[in-house]
Amino acid sequence: MTNATSPCTARHLNHVGIAVRDIDASLRFYAQVFGARGGEVVDIADQGVRAALVRVGGSQLEFIQPTDPEGGVARFLDRRGEGVHHICFEVEGLQDTLDRLQESGVELIDTAPREGLSGSIAFIHPRSTNGVLVELVDQDTARR
Repeated sequence: MTNATSPCTARHLNHVGIAVRDIDASLRFYAQVFGARGGEVVDIADQGVRAALVRVGGSQLEFIQPTDPEGGVARFLDRRGEGVHHICFEVEGLQDTLDRLQESGVELIDTAPREGLSGSIAFIHPRSTNGVLVELVDQDTARR
């Protein structure tokens, strides 16, 4: 049930992000074992990662490999090892959603949308979401 007064209404789970040390090996494994489709690797310089979105059935996985040894994904891998890095929800009107979240006291990493592999994105800080890094993508720009 959706709360009409909530500052953020997730329309759809767009993908689960997985931090990996070797994106090419991970893509091969998921294709061979789970039939994952897609997987064009893209360099995202401003985030310091190589990334690929793959389809598994009706869902998507995003694989992210750090290219910047000082970046957030590299630090994540050093602390926690490979595994689930974030979840991404599609929302309607990303900037308005970010404004409402900020007004309601939710700690944001991004206060304005930026371009990411899955579309126009922004992140909520894990301190506000019980330790889970949450990415939001505007449903009008979301890659599916």
